[in-house]
Amino acid sequence: MTNLDAAYRKVFRRVVSFLFLLYICAYLDRINIGFAALSMNRELGLSPTAFGLANTIFYVGYMLFEVPSNLMLARVGARTWLARIMVTWGIASTATAFAGGATSLYVMRLLVGIAEAGFVPGVLLYLTYWLPRSHQARANALFMVAQPLSIACGSILSGYIMQMNGVLGLAGWRWLFIIEGVPSIVLGVVTFFYLQDGPRHALWLSEGERESIAAVVASESPGTSGARVWSELASRRVVLLCVSYFGLVSTLNTNATWVPQIVREILGGQADFVRVGVWTAIPAIITMVAMPLWSARSDRRGERLWHVSIPMGLAAAGWVLVVMAASPLMRFTGLTLVSVGAFCGMAIFWTLPSAVLSPAARPAGIALISTAGILGSAMSPSIIGMLRDATGNFSSGLLYMAVLLVVSIACVRAGSARRRA
Repeated sequence: MTNLDAAYRKVFRRVVSFLFLLYICAYLDRINIGFAALSMNRELGLSPTAFGLANTIFYVGYMLFEVPSNLMLARVGARTWLARIMVTWGIASTATAFAGGATSLYVMRLLVGIAEAGFVPGVLLYLTYWLPRSHQARANALFMVAQPLSIACGSILSGYIMQMNGVLGLAGWRWLFIIEGVPSIVLGVVTFFYLQDGPRHALWLSEGERESIAAVVASESPGTSGARVWSELASRRVVLLCVSYFGLVSTLNTNATWVPQIVREILGGQADFVRVGVWTAIPAIITMVAMPLWSARSDRRGERLWHVSIPMGLAAAGWVLVVMAASPLMRFTGLTLVSVGAFCGMAIFWTLPSAVLSPAARPAGIALISTAGILGSAMSPSIIGMLRDATGNFSSGLLYMAVLLVVSIACVRAGSARRRA
């Protein structure tokens, strides 16, 4: 093992694993509303459309502040900015427990979105400071496996927290926001003292390791003029990657937001919270195994496009199976394919922007592509909710997701740069 290999191992242990922990908290605070809905909707008088709107409002706030947030991270440093993001979103998420109706819920979700804006693109940008492209799929997978882990553990944990209904006079869904929101505040404070802004500031690396990592990353990062940055952001490749990510994140959001209710429907509509939580966790557990294996294969082979396209196709097939299959077991298999395919596709997807964008364009470019995904997240809950209100089931909304994924596959292949992808 070379000195550089040893340095990369330290980066994975010290930086990537900590970011993974932060993302668990972030994703729990983002998706716990899906479980809260099992009783919150009735208590607050929310229809499926109103519940979908609450999710949409979160992503509107996130989307509007995502690019400015990433530009601020590049300006003030990752340590300070990521710490700020975590503390403020933790406070806002915890405060959601005190929503008294649809309007106050909308306000709280808007504040959570504004506070959390920029976390994911900020981390993706931050990882490019530490690791070359040959290691980025594995780093992305380790960071993003926090999503299925959050779904798996959060589903089981949320099922039990929801049973706390009446403790200290609070409904179970209110306890859900409190118990899952406070850790983000604590970890936000830890972040400020734990992270460094880049390898040159990492005293836990030797001087030689710091210089070697910085040199390798710099060798993949030729300079670019300001005028060139704007032309990159408006380029055909970036636009197509934005469209592709819109479709992919629409599926990820639908999976996170609506699956507890879909699972309850598959189980017959009368399942208790704990049973729904356990069944919801199964696809996420399988995904946690698949993501690192698929990402390591992509890094090892140096191939990206098929490693993005195949899992997204698998997710599209999964939605069709959820809609068309007659047996509950096959429909549940479809949900598993959706989870595995969408998350594996996302981990590899995020190796593509750094191959298309110059270092000067990456803060805005990564945030712009991520914002397109957030737009998908903003729109999909309301679309799914309205289609369910109109039809009485999830079928039309899930077929819409399958079609979006097919479009995403076409766009990601057309928008990726052959010379670097």
